[in-house]
Amino acid sequence: MTWKEIDWAVLERLRARFLSGDAAQGPYWTSPADLANYDFTYGKRIGWKWDAVLQELDQRGWKPRPAAVLDWGCGSGVAGRRVTRWFGADRVTLLRVWDHSALAADFAARTAQACFPKLHVEHVTPGFLAGGEPVGMLVISHVLNELPAAELLALRGLATRADAILWVEPGTPEVSRALIEVREQLRARFRLVAPCTHQAACGLLAPDNARHWCHHFAPPPPEIFTDSDWVKFGRRAGIDLRSLPCSFLVLERRPENAGADTDPDLARVIGEPRIYKGYAKVLSCDATGVAEFTVQKRDAPGLFKQLKRPAGALVYRWTRTGNRIHDGQLLAV
Repeated sequence: MTWKEIDWAVLERLRARFLSGDAAQGPYWTSPADLANYDFTYGKRIGWKWDAVLQELDQRGWKPRPAAVLDWGCGSGVAGRRVTRWFGADRVTLLRVWDHSALAADFAARTAQACFPKLHVEHVTPGFLAGGEPVGMLVISHVLNELPAAELLALRGLATRADAILWVEPGTPEVSRALIEVREQLRARFRLVAPCTHQAACGLLAPDNARHWCHHFAPPPPEIFTDSDWVKFGRRAGIDLRSLPCSFLVLERRPENAGADTDPDLARVIGEPRIYKGYAKVLSCDATGVAEFTVQKRDAPGLFKQLKRPAGALVYRWTRTGNRIHDGQLLAV
């Protein structure tokens, strides 16, 4: 697809359904053209979120063993393709795709096969979903605001069969809170890889943090801001191209009787640093909980500059006294 082939009526119909909440009422794809238009526009934005999450996994030095991948609720398949590219198609022993919509599953399978000709791709059968066979790596993207309670329960059951889970969602307060619930239900069986730096209960569940939610921002490619087609798309869709908020969760199966794998000195900044004249504030999450810290420019000019123009995941080792940070070392591979 190219910008000249875009069907704006299709994009506007899909956008209206997403905004109205009707997307939870059943499959909304009516043709392969719907999926192609979506994949070329909204799907790319989701892909940029996945890129940021996968870059953070690189920053943390995490990549699992070769495995089968299941892209659950695949839509156009952008998440499965991004993970396959990051993981290495030669390390993906099998890519499975599943969606309520057969049109979507077909599109995702065909597109993945076109991108990775040597990759073995197959559709998931109802028997596999209902069975007990290991899943491998479970990939889930932008589904929580569309799932009824019974289906979310079934998805959590499927997740218990996975060796690793990569889950990315919109960065809204409601969806973030729902993903935190999933985290709490799975953390006894899985090791938390990201965005968490610890294995304890989520600090955002504390009553004092009720107004906060776990979200982060993915950087869009800078070239889109000078691309007239993307600018036109942003205007017609009513989207701020600069903002790509997301919530995500990455877990891997915890070996039996394994102790906690925690670095007590690591902290993850939630959201974005808030910059003021001469100081910055960060909402920091670590094993002790979630709290707001202050960075004075005069105390740590290098850190202040870094927070002002962040790049990559904001995972730090703080040097601080109380709620005042004196310096910080950014985690880098």
